[in-house]
Amino acid sequence: MHRSDVKCVVWDLDETLWRGTLLAGGANELSPVAERVVRELDSRGILQSIASKNDYGAAWPRLESFGVADFFLHPQIGWDSKAKSISAIADLLGIGLDTFAFIDDQAAERAEIQFMIPEVRVIDANALPNLLSWPEFSPQFVTADSRNRRSMYRADEARKAAGESFDGARDRFLASLDMRLVVRRATAADLERAHELTVRTNQLNTGGRTYSMAELAACLTSPDHLVLVAELEDRFGSSGTIGLSLIERDGTMWTIRLFLMSCRVLSRGIGSVLLGHILRLAQARQVRLRALFVATDRNRPMLVAYKFAGFRKSGEDEAGALILEHDYVRMPPVPDYMTISGEI
Repeated sequence: MHRSDVKCVVWDLDETLWRGTLLAGGANELSPVAERVVRELDSRGILQSIASKNDYGAAWPRLESFGVADFFLHPQIGWDSKAKSISAIADLLGIGLDTFAFIDDQAAERAEIQFMIPEVRVIDANALPNLLSWPEFSPQFVTADSRNRRSMYRADEARKAAGESFDGARDRFLASLDMRLVVRRATAADLERAHELTVRTNQLNTGGRTYSMAELAACLTSPDHLVLVAELEDRFGSSGTIGLSLIERDGTMWTIRLFLMSCRVLSRGIGSVLLGHILRLAQARQVRLRALFVATDRNRPMLVAYKFAGFRKSGEDEAGALILEHDYVRMPPVPDYMTISGEI
């Protein structure tokens, strides 16, 4: 993990987020330094949660009274080990434990996390005054999607709850979402978010690398490249820019050099829909379409997505990347539960 890639900060409560110990009659005020850090991390698009050994019925109302409860997603307040709590938060958010940081005042608690889940970065609460200056918590850019990240995850919670309570087939539930996908050519205004996607997206990324702002900017103006972004919205709200594809155009051949999706939309089948859209764009222009896939220890789901969409292996390039090609025989269907639009 790059040390700038912290995506979620998990807080302890007693003597960390607030002063004193709740069960001993303390916790009458937030730590001013902790509150400042919470608010600033949120504005930078870094998610936050809680892992605390406390009584939920007493702790959560206290956070609400302090006006900070809404900052914390999937809080784990109870008597389980904090390692178990952090793992549960990672599962619920759908992001890797190697992108987590945990803040606690107790050395024993930090040591347990370091031993049980060593990929999580552990931080002494005494370091809070300087934490906002650390590169781990200072993204290069703060985009509109970054600033709205918490509200997007809140919408994901509501969407998931609606799906779990829906009485009917999965396709019927997807139809009830009224999904609207916009696929369009990227512009200069998209550069920061496009770069952010390449840095933050590891599991659902076929390229195995990040792209700099300069590289992406060069591709935007190159006649030999096509950079596409995908934006998704439904009745629960906007999911923002959730997909990116970098296509190299060479005569009668299009090559997808990068295809990535936000993990937040995986369950809604957006990857297959976007691949199908690219396939139809290439077919309409009467060019062959192939894709390069660079395997990492996390991105196998994207190889499955390519194969499910009808791509088949045709060889390897000089750098060892897998070459996949489509023959336009078995095309992914256009789902009737989604509206697709956009200018290419």
